[in-house]
Amino acid sequence: MLSWLPERPVRFPPVSRALRDPEGLLAAGGELTPEWLLAAYRRGIFPWYSDDQPILWWCPNPRMVLFPDELHVSRSLAKRLRNGRFTVTFNREFSRVVEACAAPRQGQPGTWITAEMHAAYVTLHRLGYARSVEAWQQGELVGGLYGVAMGPVFFGESMFSRASDASKVAMVHLVRAMRAGGGRLIDCQMRTHHLARLGARDIARTEFINYLESCLATPGATDGQHPLPCWALPDDPPCVETLTALT
Repeated sequence: MLSWLPERPVRFPPVSRALRDPEGLLAAGGELTPEWLLAAYRRGIFPWYSDDQPILWWCPNPRMVLFPDELHVSRSLAKRLRNGRFTVTFNREFSRVVEACAAPRQGQPGTWITAEMHAAYVTLHRLGYARSVEAWQQGELVGGLYGVAMGPVFFGESMFSRASDASKVAMVHLVRAMRAGGGRLIDCQMRTHHLARLGARDIARTEFINYLESCLATPGATDGQHPLPCWALPDDPPCVETLTALT
């Protein structure tokens, strides 16, 4: 049975109660405040809904994840990185990346990144939790991704590409930054062919939740305290790198 959440207190049901049809739907209601969002991500839960729906919270089984050491750079991506140079920046245009991810896509009638969602993640960005990676060509924003970072985990939310392989290039730079700073896991939420080609794979929900509980544990912290990211994204200057420097 679907759980309906009040605005207060911030409390989620056990993820084992998530529905099988639709897969992973756990609860409805609550709010998109930082308190709700950070509590959700720490438990492996994320919001996903349309404008005509209440806030819906999900925790699917299995869960697609990418371990930084398992990143796969295909021959075609390697060729793209050698032949077409992208400028990649971090946290320069967070709001624009979210806006680009929300833009209509071919074959999709609308977007799940509502104006309310956009504002909520901009707030998380200002608090130091939400992060973006931007890919540029000739001064134009052509790709990128954003998500939420806590401890050694990056919870990916969405990515976009207006030039071939631009979002993949952004992902490679994210993985490189995580490798350098002790990042251990990228949550990809649900299976896509695009992410599978980069090395992402499915793991059981129980394994995913156990992993979060172990690597996001903060001794002495209360339920309302959440670990800040333990790895840093480069800021200045913007980096322009080829495959050789990335892998």
